[in-house]
Amino acid sequence: MALTIYSTTWCGPCKRLKSQLAREGISYDEIDIERDPAAAEFVMSVNNGNQVVPTVVIDTPDGRVVRTNPSAIEVKALLEPV
Repeated sequence: MALTIYSTTWCGPCKRLKSQLAREGISYDEIDIERDPAAAEFVMSVNNGNQVVPTVVIDTPDGRVVRTNPSAIEVKALLEPV
């Protein structure tokens, strides 16, 4: 499964989530929405026009899961096989 975090460099909740995921040994790709206009558009498309970060995308064999400002516990649970 692929985990992507859409974030900014100044976002406190983003820093906290990334730190917690690192502690859990969970790897992810990070996209800075301030450097990538297409990423900012995607984030707005899934957050009612708002640039809310962290926005997390998990691509699974069964489809795509998108969460806004999830906890590390929620992300870990979504990554665990059913």
